[in-house]
Amino acid sequence: MLQSASCGFGFLAMQALSGQRVAAADSVTPRAKRVIFLCMSGGPAQLDTFDYKPQVGKKPHAGSVVDFKRHGRSGLWVSELMPETAKHADRLCVINGMHADTGNHAQSFLQLHTGEKLRKRPSMGAWINYGLGSENENLPGFISLNAAKHSVYSSEFLPSSFAGTPIGLNGENMSLATIRNIASDHLPPSAKREQLDFIQSMNRNHLADRSGDAKLEGVIETMELAFRMQSMAPELLDLSNETERTLQRYRVGKKLSVGTCRPTDFGRQCLLARRFAEAGVRFIEVNHGSWDQHKDHRRDLKANCETTDAPIAALLEDLAARGLLDDTLVVWGGEFGRPGLTPGDGKNETGHNARGFTFWMAGGGVKPGYVHGRTDETGARAVEGKVHFRDLHATILNLVGLQHDQLTFHHEGRDHRLTGPEDAKVVSELFA
Repeated sequence: MLQSASCGFGFLAMQALSGQRVAAADSVTPRAKRVIFLCMSGGPAQLDTFDYKPQVGKKPHAGSVVDFKRHGRSGLWVSELMPETAKHADRLCVINGMHADTGNHAQSFLQLHTGEKLRKRPSMGAWINYGLGSENENLPGFISLNAAKHSVYSSEFLPSSFAGTPIGLNGENMSLATIRNIASDHLPPSAKREQLDFIQSMNRNHLADRSGDAKLEGVIETMELAFRMQSMAPELLDLSNETERTLQRYRVGKKLSVGTCRPTDFGRQCLLARRFAEAGVRFIEVNHGSWDQHKDHRRDLKANCETTDAPIAALLEDLAARGLLDDTLVVWGGEFGRPGLTPGDGKNETGHNARGFTFWMAGGGVKPGYVHGRTDETGARAVEGKVHFRDLHATILNLVGLQHDQLTFHHEGRDHRLTGPEDAKVVSELFA
C-alpha cells in the first residue's frame, strides 16, 4: 500500500468525517504556509557551526575548534565550514538555547519528531498535515526525503492519509528514489479509473458498516491520491528540466572523497524540496545523517558541512528569489548537540550534549539576522532563552496558524497533541 499523506481539508473537517472528537481551534494568523525541515541526524556540533565559543585565556577550555567570522549586517557568527550558508546570515534566526530531555540518539530523535521520547506517536509533519490539509490535491501534504526511521513520517494513531510519503529510504541513491506504487502502464488511464472506482465502491460499502473507521477512510483517500499523483509526481521528481547551473549550485550528484557521511546526494534532496514547496506540499523533511562524530570530529564535521552547506544556501537563495521564503518556514537542526573539544589534550572525539545546542530557522515570519538564547562559556548548557523541543513544536505550529494546545486527536480515551500534556510555550521573541 502506498504510504502518503494528503487531504483537501484539515482536522475540523476530519471531525465531521470520522466522528473523532477534536477541539475547535481559535484563529491564529499564519505567518507560513509550509515547512521545510532540514533534519541533521546524529547531533551537529553547535560550537563548530553557529554557537561560537572562542578558546581564550590562560587556561584553555572546551569550545570551538574552527574559525568563525561575523557575517551580514546582523554580524551573525558563522563557522568557516559553512561559507555559503554564511552569505544568508541576515536571513537566519538562530536559537542557541535549545535543550532536550536525553542524550540518547533514539529517544531524543523520537522526541524531536513526535514530542515523546519513549512511545510511538504521530510525527510533527503528520500533525501539521492533519491540522492544515493539503495545498495541492494531486500531491501528498507531507513528504520525507531519505528517511532512515519510520518515526520521521509516521501518522501512528492519526488517520493514515496524514502520514508522510517517504522518498529514498535508508540512504538509497536519491537519483533512483521515487514514490512507489503510483506508476503503471498496463492499462490506459480511463481503464485504471474504472478499476479504481470498482474497488472504491466495495471499500465504501465496507465503510458503511464500520462508521468512523479512520483507518479505512485513510485507505480510501490514499488510493484516490495515488491515482491523482500519477500525472504530477513523476514530473516533480524529474530534474532534467533544471539548468546545469542550478544543478551545480545545489551540488546535485557531488561525491565526497573524505569523511564517513553517507552518499545521500543531499543536493538533490534540497532541490526536490524546493520543487515540492513550489507545488504546494505542506511539510517537507530533508534528512541528512552521520553527524554523530565520535572518532574523528574534525574530519567528519568538515565532510558533513561540505555536503550540506552549498545545497542549503541554494535552497534559501531560490526560495527568496521565487517569492517563497516569506511564507515557507525553513528549520535546521538535529536531536541534540555535542560538547566542545579542549585544545592540547590530544583528543579528537566528542560525545552527546542535550543540555545546550543550536537550531536555526529562516523565512516564514521569523526574525532575520537574530540570535535567541545563550549557552555558557563552554557551550555545555543553555543558560538564557532556553527552548525545549515542545516549545519548538508549539512555535512552529503557531507560525503555520495552529494553536498547539487545541490541535488534538482523541485516542484511547483521551485527547493527544504534539506538545503533550506538559507546559509548552510559543517563543514569540522569534517572530518578525
